Order: sequence, then C-alpha cells, then structure tokens
Amino acid sequence: MSRYKFQDGLGYYESTRDTASHFFIEYLPKGVYTFEYSARVQLKGSYQTGIAEIQCMYAPDSTAIESFALEVK
Repeated sequence: MSRYKFQDGLGYYESTRDTASHFFIEYLPKGVYTFEYSARVQLKGSYQTGIAEIQCMYAPDSTAIESFALEVK
C-alpha cells in the first residue's frame, strides 16, 4: 500500500508494488537509518534479497547498493 509515513523523526513516501518497494525522501539528514517492510515467503530454502539502492536525485553519482542472503527454515 502506497502512503506517506513518519518514523523516528523522518518523513517519507513509501510506494509498494509486487516486485519492489520504493522510498522517496525529500531531506535525509546525516546518520544511520533502517527501513523495514513486510515480505512473505511460502517455501523453506535459501534466498537472496532484492537489491537496495539509495541515490541522490541531484547528484546521481552519490549511490549506495546493498543485498544479503536469507535462510528460511
């Protein structure tokens, strides 16, 4: 469900679709942030999360990318 959210002093718009979740932030102060969202896994096994990428709209060369392995038992 797409909506505007406010968490830990940070306001942002979250757009959730079947294959991706997008977070739009107008101003991101320096610091460490954690974004959480629900996902459903139906079978046990090893999975690779989707790629998380953050990019500055006005300086696209400022980018960070992350992904990790997930084991469901």
